[in-house]
Amino acid sequence: MSPRPPAPGAAPSGAAPAGGARNVLACVCLCTVLVVGFVAAVNLAIPPLAAGSLHPSSAQLLWIVDSYVVLFACLVIPAGALGDRVGRKGVLLGGLLVLAAGAVVSAAAGGVGVLLVGRAVTGIGAACVLPNALAVLLHATEPARRSRAIAVWAAMSGLGGMIGNVGGGAVLGAGSWRLLFAAVAPLALLCALWVAVAAPRSPRGRRDLDLRAAVLLTLATLALLLGIIQGPEQGWGSAVVLGAFGCSLVLYGLWAAGELRVRQPLLDPRLFAVPALRAACLGMLVVFFGMFGFFFLNASLMQYGRGYSVLRTGLAVLPMTVPLLAGTRYVPALVARFGDRSVLAASFTVTGLGLLGLAATVGAGYAAYAVWLVVVGTGVTLALPALTAAIAGALPREQAGVAGGLQATTREFGSALGVAVIGTVLTGRFVHELPGRAPGAFAPGHTPSSVAEALAVAPGRHRAIVAAYTASAQTALQVAAVVVLAAGTLVVAELSWAARRARRAVG
Repeated sequence: MSPRPPAPGAAPSGAAPAGGARNVLACVCLCTVLVVGFVAAVNLAIPPLAAGSLHPSSAQLLWIVDSYVVLFACLVIPAGALGDRVGRKGVLLGGLLVLAAGAVVSAAAGGVGVLLVGRAVTGIGAACVLPNALAVLLHATEPARRSRAIAVWAAMSGLGGMIGNVGGGAVLGAGSWRLLFAAVAPLALLCALWVAVAAPRSPRGRRDLDLRAAVLLTLATLALLLGIIQGPEQGWGSAVVLGAFGCSLVLYGLWAAGELRVRQPLLDPRLFAVPALRAACLGMLVVFFGMFGFFFLNASLMQYGRGYSVLRTGLAVLPMTVPLLAGTRYVPALVARFGDRSVLAASFTVTGLGLLGLAATVGAGYAAYAVWLVVVGTGVTLALPALTAAIAGALPREQAGVAGGLQATTREFGSALGVAVIGTVLTGRFVHELPGRAPGAFAPGHTPSSVAEALAVAPGRHRAIVAAYTASAQTALQVAAVVVLAAGTLVVAELSWAARRARRAVG
């Protein structure tokens, strides 16, 4: 007997009915907010961690943030391929369980090494969650509702950092830094239970898994960040730092050479020969470089410089969300009317000027600071939809999965790089500023590299130490602004060149 055709309006095979699809959408949005928000929330824990019993150095504090983000960034594409191969729902469930396990390890850590292991485990879990949450959503939603579902999911992924700031502030305000990690575990288990009940299974693909490429890419990125983070402590000409940069270069070269030889590369380096794609990926990296570098700096600046509680610190970034909530839906129309290059030029200019404005108001009242937060939020609002469309438009439709993976990878790599670079500038400037602002407070050659360490050694110099940190934060924000403006100019110039090249090819 031949199979009965589906009734008119019925969901296609593998898709859930309308009510079930909404349930899946809510579920995967919560999963996405959890893993993206965790990137931002941990920044708020840096001052309590620095003053706690583990006594991490400034470099270790950066790794506590970045160990999660690096593995998240480097493994998101292989984790998506794993979901295609063995089952998207299963990998999503596994990722949530791994995330919960890593959070428990982090919460119970008795030393910095154990905490870093826990953070790395949670990063692996997050990498399994993000691409497979979207894949589950796509397969659970019928085509007529798919574009709206993707838009909602994308908005929640963009707002995840803001939600992480507020939620993390609320949790940390109720207890120690351990409570933040402990709270993630039950949330991840709740998400896993919801996925198990709500998400349908989808057909498996035959995509190959290139574990060699994933390992090389991860090690190369870790070596690069090791060189950046250890620079202030070890010296930029030290064997450790130069060796890390050299290893990174060699490992990236081995990764690229291997990818060029395999039939189904994890991430084909030849894609970056497409000028429009290369420029859009750089643009996405730069936006998240500025945004998450700012989140890292701002969390400590508010608590040390302004004396805010951790909850008030989380709430203090809310002005950035106003443009994201109110203006995102208008950006596609602006791109259609003025073109992506004009919108992106405006976005990078506004973001860079906003960061300069924040640098100028670090010591002013919060109202002035909040105005510049809105300006930065406006720049980010203009950039994200335009860059997402540029990445998708630079590749054929049948490579939409590759475009999505590139977007996720460049976004998380930009976040990791922003924390590493801005944190390194902050530390280096603080070590330079502190002796001049608190003369004689520290032994010669033993200047503390973090505010918590300085306050522990010289509690009577609180005002001078905070002044040194505030001046350092101002410099770090200025560096972030210059990077955003310079890289943004490069992005727009390359997009313009790509457009001229395309017109000549057509002509």
